[in-house]
Amino acid sequence: MKPVRHFVLGSISLFLFFFSLAHGVQGAESFPQKPISIIIPTEAGADNDVTVRPLLGKASALLPKPFVPINKPGAGMTLAYREVQKAKPDGHTLGVANATIITSKMQGFIPYDYKDFTHLGHYWSMTPVLFASTKTKRPFKSAQEAFAFAKAHPGEASLATTSVGGAFWTAGMLLVNETRLNFNFIPQEGSASFVLAQLAGGHMDLGIAGTSSAKPQIDAGNVLPLAVIGPNRIPGKLNHVPTMTELGYPVSITTFGSVIGPANIPQNVCEILIKAIKAGATDPEYQKFITSRFDNPWYMSPTEFYNYCEAQKPMFTKVFEKAGLLKVK
Repeated sequence: MKPVRHFVLGSISLFLFFFSLAHGVQGAESFPQKPISIIIPTEAGADNDVTVRPLLGKASALLPKPFVPINKPGAGMTLAYREVQKAKPDGHTLGVANATIITSKMQGFIPYDYKDFTHLGHYWSMTPVLFASTKTKRPFKSAQEAFAFAKAHPGEASLATTSVGGAFWTAGMLLVNETRLNFNFIPQEGSASFVLAQLAGGHMDLGIAGTSSAKPQIDAGNVLPLAVIGPNRIPGKLNHVPTMTELGYPVSITTFGSVIGPANIPQNVCEILIKAIKAGATDPEYQKFITSRFDNPWYMSPTEFYNYCEAQKPMFTKVFEKAGLLKVK
C-alpha cells in the first residue's frame, strides 16, 4: 500500500505544480485585468498632458484593457510621483515623468528619483523656448531687443517660468546666468500652461514654455517665440527662430516625457507594457502629431532613458547648487 500512497501523493503534487504553472502563465497572458491608470503630473492642456494622451490611444490598441489618463498636478509634480511610487507593482498604475523625476529629490521634495521607479519607455522630448507676449506695453520682437531692454532697464522686464525645479525654470536660470541680465524672474505655481496664460493676457513680458502647449497661443498671435533654449532650431514653420547658442549664449536644455511605474513590476508585465509604449511612440501618426506641435518624437528604451537621466543630472546639480537649492546630490 505504501507505494500506492506515495504514487497518489506524488501525482497530487505534480498536478498542483502544473496547475500553478498554468495559472501563472494564464495570469501573465491576461494582463491587464482592468484599465491601466496613467497619472499625469500636470493639469489638462499642459505639454505632458497634450503629448501623452494620443500615445496612450495608440498603445491601448495592443492591450485588452485601455490606458486611462488621470491628471494629478500639484507640489511641483511630486503628488503624481508619490502616487505612482506607492502603487501596487502589478502594472495597473503607471505615471508620466519629465525632468522633475531627476530634480525633485535634489530639492528635498521627495526621497526618491528616477532610480526608484520602473521605466517603460521614453516617447517625446522638447526644448524650452523663450516667448514674448504680444499684449504688453513692451511687445518684444526679438531676443536681442528683449536682452537690450533688460540691460538698459535691470529688473523691469518680467520673465515667467514654471514652478521652481522644473526644466523650464532651469532653462530660465541658465538663461539668466549666461546672459548676466537682471529680469523680474517670476516662477508660476504650475506648468507651462500657466506661463502661457500670463503671456496671452499681457501680464508678463517674457516667459519660458514648450511649443506643444504654446501652439494655440502662437497660432492666435498672442505669443511670439524669440529663442530656442536647446541644441537645435524648431523644425517646420518656426525654423526661423534662432537658438540661444546662435545668439552668442551657449545655453541648451531638453525636457521629456517617459512612462514610469512603481519599482518591482514583474518582468513579464514590463515586457507587455514596454511593447505597447514602444508601438505607440513609434507609430507614424503619433510622430506626425508630435512634429505638428513643433516637438521631437523620440523613443528611448528603458535602459537608454535611465542612462539619459544619469547624463542630465550633473547639469541640474550645477544649476541647483548655484541657486542655493541643492539639498541632495
